[in-house]
Amino acid sequence: MKNTNKNHQNKNKSSDKLSLANHDGLASIRYQESRQRLSTGQHQPVLLDSVLKYLNPQDGESYLDLTAGYGGHANAILKCTQLPEKAVLVDRDQQAIDYLKPQFLGKPKLIHQDFLTASQELRANNNQFDIILADLGVSSPHLDSTSRGFSVRLDGLLDMRMDRRQSVTAAEIVNNYPAAELERIIRRFGEEPRASKITRLVVAHRPYQTTQQLADVVARAWPERSRHHPATRTFQALRIAVNDELNQLEQSLPIWLDLLAPGGRLAVISFHSLEDRLVKQAFKERSGNRYDAEVKLLNPHPAEAQESELVLNPRARSAKLRAVVKINKKGDK
Repeated sequence: MKNTNKNHQNKNKSSDKLSLANHDGLASIRYQESRQRLSTGQHQPVLLDSVLKYLNPQDGESYLDLTAGYGGHANAILKCTQLPEKAVLVDRDQQAIDYLKPQFLGKPKLIHQDFLTASQELRANNNQFDIILADLGVSSPHLDSTSRGFSVRLDGLLDMRMDRRQSVTAAEIVNNYPAAELERIIRRFGEEPRASKITRLVVAHRPYQTTQQLADVVARAWPERSRHHPATRTFQALRIAVNDELNQLEQSLPIWLDLLAPGGRLAVISFHSLEDRLVKQAFKERSGNRYDAEVKLLNPHPAEAQESELVLNPRARSAKLRAVVKINKKGDK
C-alpha cells in the first residue's frame, strides 16, 4: 500500500512537471526572440525571464499592463502576442505615458490613471484579459531623477508623487503631519525599528525642503555602518504614504482576478514584504484544493532574480514574482 501511494505521488509530480514544462515551453521561440530584440532604453525590466515564463504570452492574446512605466515588460510581451491593438497600458505618471506614446504609435490603449481607478473602470466595462501584469516597483528613471524626490542618495525636492496631479507630497507629510501620525507611517510602511527615535529627530529639525536634508537627519538615528542607507526604510514609508500604495494594492488584487479571462494568467512583482504579503493572501483566498477555487498558483514560492540579472540590475534584488492562472468563474461549481 505504501509503495502504491508513493508511485501515485511520483506520477502526480511527474504530471505537474510535464504540465508546467508544456506551459513554459509553448512560447519558447518567441521568448528567445523577444529577449534578443528587446531594447530596455532608460529602464531595465525586472524578472523578465520569469514574467515571460509564467505569463506565457501567445499570438493574439489580450494584455493588460497595470504599471506600464517605460514599456520594458510590455515590449517583450507584445512581441509574443503580436496584437498590440488588444493591449491596455496603464500608468499614473504622465512622464511615463508621454514616453510610451511614440514607442507604440497609439496601437495599445494608454490610460493615465492609478491602477485601482483603471481596474475599476475596466471591470465596470466587462473587460477581460488573457495576460495581466503589475510591477509594483519604482522605475529607475524615477529613482535617478532628482526632480522626483524618490532617491535617498540624490538631492532633490521632497516630492515622491507618482502622479503629480495629486496635492500630497513627502514634504507635506514630513513638515505638517502630527508626530504620532508620522511615527505610525514610518513604523508601519517602513517596518522601521527606530521609528520613534527617527520621528523625534525629524520633528525637531523641521522644516525640510530637500531629500538630502531629511536623509541626513534620519541617518543620525543609525550611527552604525550599514550597506544600505539608514534612511532607506523611512523614504520607503513616505513614498507608500504619499501614493497610498498598500491601500490601492489591497483593493485592486480582487479586481485583477476578476479581470482574468478563463485560462488567463496574472503576475504581480512586489519589492517589499508588505506588498508580498497582500499578494500572497489574495492569491491564497481564491486558490486551493476546493470546489470554488477560481485560480491556480503557478509558483507556490515566489520567483526571484538570478545572479546573472543582479549583475546588470542590482535593484532587482528584492523583487518577488507571484503568478496565478484562472481556472474558474466566481460561483461556478
